[in-house]
Amino acid sequence: MLVEAKEEVYKMRMKNEDRLRNQMKDLRRLESRLSNRESIIDKKSIKLDRKEAIVARNEREVNTLKEELEKKLDEERKRLESIAGLSSADAKALLMKRLEEEARFDSAKMIREIEEDAREIAEKKAKEIISLAIQRYANDYVAETTVSVVPLPNDDMKGRIIGREGRNIRAFEKLTGVNLIVDDTPEAVVLSCFNPVRREKSRIALEELISDGRIHPAKIEEMFEKANKIVENQVKIAGEKAVFNVGIAGLNKNLIKILGQLKYRTSFGQNVLQHSIEVSHLAGVMAAELGVSVKKAKRAGILHDIGKAIDYEVEGPHAVIGAELAKKLHEPNDIVHAIHAHHGDIEAQSILDVIISAADAISSARPGARREALESYIKRLENLENMAKDFKGVEKCYAIQAGREIRVMVVPNLVDDDQSARIARELAKKIEDELEYPGQIKVTVIREKRVIEYAR
Repeated sequence: MLVEAKEEVYKMRMKNEDRLRNQMKDLRRLESRLSNRESIIDKKSIKLDRKEAIVARNEREVNTLKEELEKKLDEERKRLESIAGLSSADAKALLMKRLEEEARFDSAKMIREIEEDAREIAEKKAKEIISLAIQRYANDYVAETTVSVVPLPNDDMKGRIIGREGRNIRAFEKLTGVNLIVDDTPEAVVLSCFNPVRREKSRIALEELISDGRIHPAKIEEMFEKANKIVENQVKIAGEKAVFNVGIAGLNKNLIKILGQLKYRTSFGQNVLQHSIEVSHLAGVMAAELGVSVKKAKRAGILHDIGKAIDYEVEGPHAVIGAELAKKLHEPNDIVHAIHAHHGDIEAQSILDVIISAADAISSARPGARREALESYIKRLENLENMAKDFKGVEKCYAIQAGREIRVMVVPNLVDDDQSARIARELAKKIEDELEYPGQIKVTVIREKRVIEYAR
């Protein structure tokens, strides 16, 4: 057993020695690899130090070159300033001005090209729609005006109208709120009042009094009550007839009544109720072509000038008054917005707003639809020509077509084709912002260069 134990110990010792020898070999191999890596790292470190030294030297050289370049640039700048007689700030301002002019020229040229491309497409379609609307609504037009002169059978009737110590005329004016003017005009008296409905009531009452022959305060009151009922009935019938003609249902009764009052209201000689009916039909036709609700277009068209029926009672533009009235009487928001936007008081947000604005312009701008006083007409034409004269390079300008077109002649040496387009665009915008006019005004800028020689 002792021998066997010794042999076992010997075997274990030999095995451990073999294992130790193997481990020593592995350690020596690892040591050689580490030493190799250390030598490689040392070589790389040396190379890196050399590169850092080169980079530092290059940076110093670059900084030196920058300083030399800045000095040379400064010297060159000073020399250029002395030669040109301009400081750097002045030269910069001059350069910016030239760049701005070039940018304006390029932008005007680009805008002109874009506008021409868009106009070719849009103008054709717009002409088709508008011409179709006008053709389909070929309505005869007769301008109606509120009658303010009442004929008399004879001049003796004037004394009876005035009454003893003027009691009849005082009672009439107090009851009706209308000024009754009795002057030297043969066989006629004049009724004056800003309210067209009140003036119509007074006219009917006075004609009834003249027809009856008995004129005294009690009779005046009786006839005015009768005239009041007649006019109210006429207003109601006129409103219902207008709504029926355009084919609208479900309109508020108060709106129908207010709409009927437009029968006695005129604008530049154009009857407002007839104008509203016409706008409604035109808007319906255009809406059908554009795929918009015809009912909404007609409804907004008939109501677009509703504010003119009460604009003598409420302050503000008739478009704003009409929009507030329609909103108060529970009209839809898109109808209210179209009424508000038809004269550009607010920006158009939908195609319905644009349709109502276009239909209103067509109805009011066509020949014979409106008239205006000679003085205001001449003043408008003068303002139109003066606006065009303010532009640089304009030689002559003429307002033609009854003020619906202005032709501007420019100096060809001062204004090129692109600048001509810019002048036309800016003049149109200026007219829109500063001038009041019915319909639209066409702006034409003409640039013509003539070369003349003589053969002798």
